[in-house]
Amino acid sequence: MAKPKYHFNPKTLTYEKIEHSVFYYVKRVLFHLFSGISLGLLFFIAFIFLFESPREKQLSDQNKKLRSQYNLLNRKMDVVQDVLNDIQQRDNNMYRVIYQAEPIPESVRNANYVNNNQYKDLQNNSNTELMVNTSKRMDQLSRQLYIQSLSFDEIVELAKKNKERLQCIPAIQPILNKDLKRTASGYGVRIDPIYQTPKFHAGMDFSATTGSDIFVTGDGVVTFTGWKQGYGNTVIVKHGFGYETLYAHLSKIKTHRGTKLKRGETIGEVGSTGKSTGPHLHYEVRYRGKAQNPANYYFMDLSPQEYDEMLQLSANCGQVFD
Repeated sequence: MAKPKYHFNPKTLTYEKIEHSVFYYVKRVLFHLFSGISLGLLFFIAFIFLFESPREKQLSDQNKKLRSQYNLLNRKMDVVQDVLNDIQQRDNNMYRVIYQAEPIPESVRNANYVNNNQYKDLQNNSNTELMVNTSKRMDQLSRQLYIQSLSFDEIVELAKKNKERLQCIPAIQPILNKDLKRTASGYGVRIDPIYQTPKFHAGMDFSATTGSDIFVTGDGVVTFTGWKQGYGNTVIVKHGFGYETLYAHLSKIKTHRGTKLKRGETIGEVGSTGKSTGPHLHYEVRYRGKAQNPANYYFMDLSPQEYDEMLQLSANCGQVFD
């Protein structure tokens, strides 16, 4: 039982017993009750934030393992990406070059298209950014691999057609000129025989007697026969695979438009028609519309020694006939 409390009354100069009302006791009880509840709530909140429950600890461990697995997956994807980049470079710079196919543009290879709607299901996870980024990388790698697979399918088809392609590519000299002594001038800037000014020579001139046979240098179809300004009597043959050859200054044309030819067939005779200063054949090789150096297209009928001799003779700038 609580001891009674007294207070000093200065008026009566005596100590009087303190009497408390019911409200006082109710207020005291409420104060202690509120203090206890507040303190308990404070400890409860501190416990929640400072200490993990068994369930939370289990989930935290699982989360750490998940992050570790995602990080490991990203490192593996880095390795895969490096290997894929190497394959893509080889594909563009070697495989597709060998078969003279256009390189695949980087915008297509990178496959950067992203549909963010497909990642909505991952937005509410605790590792949203990590999961979304990893999923995007995986999807992009899948698209890049698919594009590379299509490219290899194309390369396989080109390889199957390589035999036909080798038959069509210009690969021999257009006249019987094995001793190479009549090669007049080659590809590049030369002195114009009429105007005596430097001019780009888009083909190769072969000096020969009038009436010498001219041979088509690869399988193809004749697309033009007749007179062409500056070239005189001209034959143009389309070989496919982007190749086309032109034979100019002919004295006689022995083929006609639409004729299918096999390499080595006669298409005309050497002459001096058009802008020409003497009997010769002007021969051009074009690939996708651009003039090429014909010297690179005699690999089927010249030995290395003959090829070197031909290059030396064709480099002569003073014997241009057109």
